[in-house]
Amino acid sequence: MGDIRSVLSQYHGKKKKNDSADRSGTGPVDVASISEIPDVFFDVILKNTKLNRHEISLLMFLYRQIWCRPNLYRSHGIGPLNSYSNVATNLGISIEQLGTDLRALEQYGLIETVRSGQYFIRKYFTETLDQQFGQNYDEFL
Repeated sequence: MGDIRSVLSQYHGKKKKNDSADRSGTGPVDVASISEIPDVFFDVILKNTKLNRHEISLLMFLYRQIWCRPNLYRSHGIGPLNSYSNVATNLGISIEQLGTDLRALEQYGLIETVRSGQYFIRKYFTETLDQQFGQNYDEFL
């Protein structure tokens, strides 16, 4: 077997493929990013609440939108206004299923509707849970 450098020199990096896709006129290539989901989601919410796959996806979507993306109301745990059709398309579900999932999350007490398309998602981010899980979110009073 040859030297590792000679083996690696035979392979081209992935960046060249992305550049060629951009030059071909197909538009920008999606780049993977990282979104932090608080440990409380996995250690408390999923453990104590029996959510289905769609409800978990929706709740993670809303968490990511509030704390991992630019948001004026981040410190209060309030999500920006959403179009139901855009959210349903992003999650790959019907608008009817989205409505059902939103009602279920409200019944579990995980979200509250501020107004149509905007939600308060702060219930599990209390000062006690901030200390327990090492979170750094401000306490909402």
